[in-house]
Amino acid sequence: MTIVDDRTVGSTATVRSKGSGLGGYILTRFLLIIPTVFILVTLVFFLMRVVGDPITASVGDRLTAAQLAERLADAGFDRPLHVQYFEYLGQIFTGDFGRTLTDNRAISEILVTYGTATLELAIYALIVALTVGIPFGMLAAQLRDRWPDAVLRVMAILFYATPVFFAGLLLKLVFSVWLGWFPLSGRATSSTQLTLSGISGSSGINMLDALRTGRMDLIGDVAAHAVLPAMALGLLTAGVFLRLVRTNLIGTLGRDYVDAARSRGVSESRLVRKHAYRPALIPIITVMGMQIALLLGGAILTESTFEWRGLGFQLAQYLGARDFVAVQGIVAMLAVIVAVTNFIVDVAAALIDPRVRY
Repeated sequence: MTIVDDRTVGSTATVRSKGSGLGGYILTRFLLIIPTVFILVTLVFFLMRVVGDPITASVGDRLTAAQLAERLADAGFDRPLHVQYFEYLGQIFTGDFGRTLTDNRAISEILVTYGTATLELAIYALIVALTVGIPFGMLAAQLRDRWPDAVLRVMAILFYATPVFFAGLLLKLVFSVWLGWFPLSGRATSSTQLTLSGISGSSGINMLDALRTGRMDLIGDVAAHAVLPAMALGLLTAGVFLRLVRTNLIGTLGRDYVDAARSRGVSESRLVRKHAYRPALIPIITVMGMQIALLLGGAILTESTFEWRGLGFQLAQYLGARDFVAVQGIVAMLAVIVAVTNFIVDVAAALIDPRVRY
């Protein structure tokens, strides 16, 4: 006769329950990508056509009535709106985001060409946000209700509330015009950019390509051009991180197990580093997906302010040219990127903190 321990059965059931709960959560989050992208693509499609068809809006004033009618027929914009909409959805599902009207380029080609520049800027900004937001949030929690805490809270509000383009202009005025410490605009000087673009198998990420060359002059030039755009965009998110870390660290420092450690004579700095730090970082991970969307949105204004030729810069150019096909294609691709990023962040948060799944 085989004797089965009830505790073993209970443990196995618990493991299976947790595993199935995590699997169901991941599947649910993955399936939510579809309606998220669908809703945003639909909104962009119809909003872009509030003022009429893209061809009339972009080049209609430069064509005769016959030429305009011919262009509309060739592009299929003379058909009913619902027919255009379902055709556009079919194109998106096959990975075809269309071609621009102004320069007849594939939207996917634009993403490959300029997306790496936006990715590089987003990475720099995220580094700034984490470097500024987490340490200062911890400091504000440790010095709660003292004057440094009040100063840091005001700084966090200013970081978050200041428009990114205004912060960029202010940084340029102070550190480029007045002090002359950093370049005014661009991703690198013309000579550096030419050298990096000529590298075999260029990644499009300037810092990575500069590191591959091993030349300190190229690395320094790329870094100097990245400082101000990264600060302008990164401080926006740093304000969010600072407040989150402060609030959650204060809550964690009031827990029973922290009080028990404090009663044993553990110093406050050690309590923060060893006991309260990790739980306070969980909210940072859970909101990271939203902050990625915020960074991508802010990249449009940041890239335009600093002439950082990425997706945001190109999107602003196409908006100015009223190339709505390019705009809706780029926005649709950004929607897919943000949705997938949110999915990855949600799964990571669920793995770190099981409470997220329930």
